[in-house]
Amino acid sequence: QLFYIAQSGLLSHTGSAETLQYTSSKETYALAEGQDQLDVVLQAKTKSGLIVEKHYVFKPNQYAIDVSMNVKNASGQPWMGSFFTQFLRKDTGTGQAKMFRVNSFLGAAVSSEENPYQKFPLNKIGENPISQDIQNGWLALVQHYFVGVWIPVRDVMQHYYSAATPDGVVTMGIASPMTAIAPNQSTQFHSTLYVGPKIATLLAQVAPHLELTVDYGHLWVIAIVIFKMLSFIHRFVGNWGWSIILVTILIRLVFYKLAETSYRSMAAMRKLQPKIAQLKEQLGNDKQAMSKAMMELYKREKVNPLGGCLPILVQIPVFIALYWVLLESVELRQAPFILWIQDLSAKDPYYVLPILMGISMYVQQKLSPAPPDPTQAKMMMFLPIMFTALFMNFPAGLVLYWLVNNVLSIAQQVYITRKFERGGYRQSTKAKKAEWMVNANRKR
Repeated sequence: QLFYIAQSGLLSHTGSAETLQYTSSKETYALAEGQDQLDVVLQAKTKSGLIVEKHYVFKPNQYAIDVSMNVKNASGQPWMGSFFTQFLRKDTGTGQAKMFRVNSFLGAAVSSEENPYQKFPLNKIGENPISQDIQNGWLALVQHYFVGVWIPVRDVMQHYYSAATPDGVVTMGIASPMTAIAPNQSTQFHSTLYVGPKIATLLAQVAPHLELTVDYGHLWVIAIVIFKMLSFIHRFVGNWGWSIILVTILIRLVFYKLAETSYRSMAAMRKLQPKIAQLKEQLGNDKQAMSKAMMELYKREKVNPLGGCLPILVQIPVFIALYWVLLESVELRQAPFILWIQDLSAKDPYYVLPILMGISMYVQQKLSPAPPDPTQAKMMMFLPIMFTALFMNFPAGLVLYWLVNNVLSIAQQVYITRKFERGGYRQSTKAKKAEWMVNANRKR
């Protein structure tokens, strides 16, 4: 049920498909040494008198297949019809997001000159069918890591369509304009079928905008830059696991100053914990008084409780983009890392990485100031357990990224916090002036 069928054939003017029973003059086909292409030829004859010769042309090291049909009208009557290419697939719902499971887009994609990339989720295609007349476009069946694409001839208006049966069989295809073939006359139809991995550099050579099927989501601009970094590093290290680690380190270096601001703010908040605890003891359950007292404390100590949030928020788009790069990249499929991790696109078989990631989250929590609200503090305690369970079925490449990122964050936070506590950070001129004025007022 997980596979799909690529079809091509003829439609009569009534809309019904011509029944074609193909035969071949050969039992096997093989590319001989020195040949630059392999032409597989099939023949058929319809009840209405059409003689059809279908050609599939394969080329070495290419995923694109040239498909053509030579149609001769051997009857005494004119024939009117069109050429169609389509995909059939049983919708198994694997494109649906499930608890503790990550899925990329599953469905149809249509490209036109006006709209280079339109997505139609497979499980919604019955509610939102495709029905468009397009020139110079293509139709794709997009799956995780792989894509099937029909690319019709250019400069001809084609009709794009889809349909879904009650039992979940989805059809999506392209029909050429109606063509008349007079008795004893012939015509030829052409299309290109791509069936292969979602490698952007390859797809861009097959058809315009086809590389968009490597779908990095809304943050694709950042994601493309990150993927280029990953690919560049991979040329030298030859291992996608080490490439992920090195890219994570590079990203942490880029955001070092922002993270430093965040951790300094956390260290300042941590220093206030004894005073906050004292306020809780004095004010008890009076939340209004406690809130007011804490704001006065922050003001007096010149600490911004939200100072640690903004630098983290700025980094989130980059981390989300990296997440989607790791999820979408077919290069990680069946790519080994070290020891027991032999496929970075599959889950860790022994759950070592998710458990280590959960431990790293727990350590991060211990280094961060506790939330003032006891209920919130209790909820935070369960986060490492929840995330460990969540990451159990995530691809090992994603978990490796999160683990390395957490370890680097811990190292940076420990270093900055210790430096802060030793007074290793110089005060800014503004802060020094404020402190001098406070001391001067006290002397008066």
